[in-house]
Amino acid sequence: MSENNDAMPLGNHLEELRKRLMIAAGSWLVAFLGCYSIAERLFEEISKPVRSALPEGSSLVFINATEPFFTLLKVAALAGLVIAFPIIIWQVWGFIAPGLYAHEKKLVIPFVLFSSACFGCGTYFGFTLVFPMVFSFLVQYGTGIGGINAMLSMGAYLTLASRLLIAFGLVFELPIVILFLARMGIVDHKWLAKNRKFALLLAFIIGAVLTPPDLFSQTSIALPFIILYEVGIIMARLFGKKKVVDGEDKEDDQSSAEAAS
Repeated sequence: MSENNDAMPLGNHLEELRKRLMIAAGSWLVAFLGCYSIAERLFEEISKPVRSALPEGSSLVFINATEPFFTLLKVAALAGLVIAFPIIIWQVWGFIAPGLYAHEKKLVIPFVLFSSACFGCGTYFGFTLVFPMVFSFLVQYGTGIGGINAMLSMGAYLTLASRLLIAFGLVFELPIVILFLARMGIVDHKWLAKNRKFALLLAFIIGAVLTPPDLFSQTSIALPFIILYEVGIIMARLFGKKKVVDGEDKEDDQSSAEAAS
């Protein structure tokens, strides 16, 4: 598949992988250190959906002495991951690029830009549209039980929120993944359409694994997955690798017929 005639030895591949991983990890570390200085402010922003859903007089709490410290560390790590995401994607592309054709390598900048944009749109969609509805529903359901007061742990909330944010970001990467596979000729729009029912099942499995065990939260992940899968089918049809075998066979048959006549 590559235009390079000389195969890279396994040792060189491992060395290249190590270098790429170090750059990706280093970029995440730098972003993490920068975000840690404003971690408290970031947590205030991230916790707005649940704090607005809590009944009057209730607030987030911590249940052990170290929870605030580790919660702020996790906030900085999550924010650092979002900031370093373009560099991480760039390193992923840089590792697989030697196995691609020259015209496919030119896709690196669009790939990085669109991947970063999709991840950002996914996290924004989840935080601004889904979080308020999900946490409002969960808190109202819990406080509707007699004698139960809402006192949510800040660490438990961040764990759930970060898992959901990463899930939404990755789900919104689906069209880019499908387009990449289609450009590589691994899948095409016909295969994707034929297996649509399995994508529907996978969407609800992912929703069940990554979200709280209620239908509303699961649907909030599954529905964007299904919609973006359909978008991926359209992109695969428009921009996927074209198969010219049938066309070449027809031209050969026509040439043979003209020669015979």
